[in-house]
Amino acid sequence: MEKAISMKSIINSNLLKLNAGLVLGLVGVALTSGSTYAEDTYVTTATITIPESCSITSTLDTPHTATIPAGIYSGNYNSDGHNYTNGIGQTTIKAFCNDSGGFAIYAIGYTNDTYGNTVLTGPDNNNIATGTATSGGTSNWAMKIGAVSGTYAPTIAGTYGSYSAVPSTYDKVASFGAVTDLTNGSSITTTYAAFIASNQAPGTYNGKVKYTLVHPASETPLQPQTTQAGQICYYPNGSNVEGTMGCQNILASGTTDDVSPTSATLLASNFSREGYGFAGWSKTFDYSDSTGFLGPQETITYTNGQYSGNNNGLSLYAYWIKSAGDLQGWTGCPTLASGAVTALTDQRDNETYAIAKLADGNCWMIENLRLESTNSDNSTGALAQGYGTSTTYGNFSGLADAEYSGFSDTYSANSLYSNDGSNNTINIGTSNYPAYRMPRYNNTNTSARASNPTNNSASMHSYGNYYTWHAAIADTTYYNSGDHGTTSLCPKGWRLPIGNQSTADMSFGKLSVELGGPANGATADSSSTPTGTEMSKVFRSYPNNFLYSGAVLGGSVYYRGSNGSGRFWSSTAYSSGYAYYLSLSSSSVYPGSSSYYKYYGWAVRCVASGV
Repeated sequence: MEKAISMKSIINSNLLKLNAGLVLGLVGVALTSGSTYAEDTYVTTATITIPESCSITSTLDTPHTATIPAGIYSGNYNSDGHNYTNGIGQTTIKAFCNDSGGFAIYAIGYTNDTYGNTVLTGPDNNNIATGTATSGGTSNWAMKIGAVSGTYAPTIAGTYGSYSAVPSTYDKVASFGAVTDLTNGSSITTTYAAFIASNQAPGTYNGKVKYTLVHPASETPLQPQTTQAGQICYYPNGSNVEGTMGCQNILASGTTDDVSPTSATLLASNFSREGYGFAGWSKTFDYSDSTGFLGPQETITYTNGQYSGNNNGLSLYAYWIKSAGDLQGWTGCPTLASGAVTALTDQRDNETYAIAKLADGNCWMIENLRLESTNSDNSTGALAQGYGTSTTYGNFSGLADAEYSGFSDTYSANSLYSNDGSNNTINIGTSNYPAYRMPRYNNTNTSARASNPTNNSASMHSYGNYYTWHAAIADTTYYNSGDHGTTSLCPKGWRLPIGNQSTADMSFGKLSVELGGPANGATADSSSTPTGTEMSKVFRSYPNNFLYSGAVLGGSVYYRGSNGSGRFWSSTAYSSGYAYYLSLSSSSVYPGSSSYYKYYGWAVRCVASGV
């Protein structure tokens, strides 16, 4: 009998930090003249960071194989030289974990490398189901967990101290509620037993059980899910995940089979998880398939009947990456491997974003910016890219406390027109109303998908917030043709992509070339080879993750999730009233060559140099 051990460990606790203050005092000494020196004190602080480390190993004590005659219970039979008293083999599993919250070990049936499969498979489809391995009319097999005595002996969970059925979903079999050292660890033994009915067909039967370590002990492991045929379902895949999503029907209208169409555009995510970046969708709940990651609105293809008929549908799991540090001042891009993905946290509002080193050699936020009002905090400006110096607006011109989206399609060279009832023309460079300079559409409603799960235009977390161009560059300065904003909403060390695709440095145009477009960035658009349809699929695929984000005008959001609605600001002005942007539809990509009115509310992506 084979047994598989999962080496995956779910890390979700903060680093343990020890802070020791070292104080050196220099005390004043009285001199013969009667004068004294004032006391001087020098203080230094030593900080030691101890990383969290948790893993499991296994040692095969006795082979998990046995020859068992019919009508025999392997847990207590001892005859003819066959000793089944201790079951079928034994393995010691040792956990090493310094999490102060303890740890837990979970198990699941894994026969034929399939999660939840709990049978022993035999010849000619003669399987043995799991049970308690007791005598009766039907063959069955079971598992038992034992604690290895000692300082760090874990607690056995539930009924697993005796022979019990192998679980079909991850079930806790042992736990330890405090820190263990990383040298000795905590150990359990696992053994298996079987009862063989007198009419069981002869042959060799095989099965597996998979184990995983989670910590702290209050955490639960990720679970595989089964989706109904003809659907794509989206799962939050973790603890403390906010937001709801449903399933997407991929059957052709009026049919019961997915004969046509044989492609589907995935739904953007409505899930959020504090301290984690959303990197896309995973085809496996434990991220074990490195080729199984998909962009939030990637177009997938499948063969006829692949997800219908007698087959299950497609289960997709949120791909979470725990924050590895701060966005501001991050210098890790040059050492990040091409295509690698990490996550970083914006200190201004504690939002965490997935980050990827894309084909152009630069690091991009692969989620839309969600920054909201922060102008009342003077420290915020210092955390932004090339921040302004306006004392009125908290050292960060262009950000507003109040949400405002009342802008119409009327503009003059250096102004925007408000349709909030005042019918005023606001001068961008001189107005003292920060909201007028930052029409921002807030998209934090995380529950709208529940009632209409297939509606891509519903409020969704992935779309982020929307900003006018002047809000995106965090400035009120007049900009004309070819000018670049020197500030932006991006974190310090990051910036908006440069528009006008003839400029290669950190531009949408350069990215499109490296993603498979033509050699000349100036013609990297849908009129070139490869086709716009192919380029659109690439831009929306993992890890690029561009979206049909839609737009905001006059207080309403339009076209989210709709073909042709991918709009992302660059830092480059086309004229007094227009600015360059990335335009994305299902059949075209214009990477920074298009321009449009600056008063529209569009999405923002930030980029850091990989040089």
